[in-house]
Amino acid sequence: MAQKPTKPTKSTAQGLTPFWGSGWTDLDRTFENFRRDLERSFASFPSFKFPSMPMPAMPKMVPSTCDIIDEGDKLRIKMDVPGVKKNEIDLNVTDNSIEISAKHKEEAEEKKKNFLRRERSEVSYYRILPLPEKVHSDKAQAKLTDGVLDVIIPKIIPTQVQKKKSIQVQ
Repeated sequence: MAQKPTKPTKSTAQGLTPFWGSGWTDLDRTFENFRRDLERSFASFPSFKFPSMPMPAMPKMVPSTCDIIDEGDKLRIKMDVPGVKKNEIDLNVTDNSIEISAKHKEEAEEKKKNFLRRERSEVSYYRILPLPEKVHSDKAQAKLTDGVLDVIIPKIIPTQVQKKKSIQVQ
């Protein structure tokens, strides 16, 4: 049985034409109307209020103030790490970067049996700082004073500190 040749349809004769109407804007409007109707139908459902549960305390990554100072023959890094003890700090120095991490935990424990609240706090700091020049990583020194970590790293090639000249503003 021989098949009849098919007539070219509108979409094959003139390119891609949507079947839903005059153009893409009609499709956009159709979806917008569908979304609005769907929102209206869900708005009629009763709302449920679930009791709120306290969130467990998660360790906080605290932003820290950090300065890198070029002192000519050495770089000085000053970083605020309040509440951290020196045995809680880890420093790793390479010839072009320094990695500083610290983690401090506190736990207040009461000897009462039926306590209603028991709190713990945890603070952590983590930074990787690229250094602007190559340094002697094996000669780095660090000191913690009043919550400020002070790291001194000698440079491989010292740079001269530029002389400053005071200029009066008119």
